[in-house]
Amino acid sequence: MRTIWLIAGAVFKESVRDRVPYAMVVFAVLLIAASYLIGQLTAGQDMKTIKDLGLSALSIFGLFIAVFIGIGLVSKEVDKKSVFGLLSKPLSRTQFILGKYAGLVMTLAVNLGVMTLAYYAMLYYMHATTLPGVRLAWPSPAMDPRLLIAIGLIFAELMLVTALALLFSTFSSPLLATMLTLGLWVAGHFNADLRNFENVVDNPAAIAIARAAYYVLPNLAPFDVKAEVVYGMPIARRVLGFTLLYALVYITLLLTAAVTIFRRRDFK
Repeated sequence: MRTIWLIAGAVFKESVRDRVPYAMVVFAVLLIAASYLIGQLTAGQDMKTIKDLGLSALSIFGLFIAVFIGIGLVSKEVDKKSVFGLLSKPLSRTQFILGKYAGLVMTLAVNLGVMTLAYYAMLYYMHATTLPGVRLAWPSPAMDPRLLIAIGLIFAELMLVTALALLFSTFSSPLLATMLTLGLWVAGHFNADLRNFENVVDNPAAIAIARAAYYVLPNLAPFDVKAEVVYGMPIARRVLGFTLLYALVYITLLLTAAVTIFRRRDFK
């Protein structure tokens, strides 16, 4: 375990020196601030617009960090041949993969934390500069604690996407791994449509394939609770618990597959 955390710390330090996460965080913060200006153009809908765009910015730019850094964690070591030196030390391939994953999760947590602070700062400004009578028309308070639930689910989703990116990086090129990860991210948000595919076509074979894909592909729709949070709707604890449990199980399966593939890979 200590070896895994040493690798995670090295990955985190390397990511901190990388300018890509900083650029994405700055851009996300600017987008969150821009949502304030956009909200002013929507009469009576400014708070809902700001919350929705802010959560979307956290999700999208967190996705970019997870994909573009996560895919390079393994492929960069292989391309530079530095993986030979690492694996020649008292370090197993399992520890290598798990350490890389833990390091990127730490990087994601820090970057998402910075964006969350900027997000709440803007919401606090909106709360402080808005008349009390106008606040009563908001479906939920500006500093609604349930926003943290939405952000927590975004982080869980990004952890799952990171595991996907890491898995693909163990056996494919960076370009292909990027395409596969982004493709599954898009498919995961529309996975529920595969469940109802039988209502669209009458082909039994196509229905069977769609049903199998529904159970195999990651289902990311439950992680998106932006609408519920923005409109002040309750989020059932049971649904929240099952969603987090699903993320834990799926991440475990992905990391197990990544470790298995990486252990069997021949670098000669």
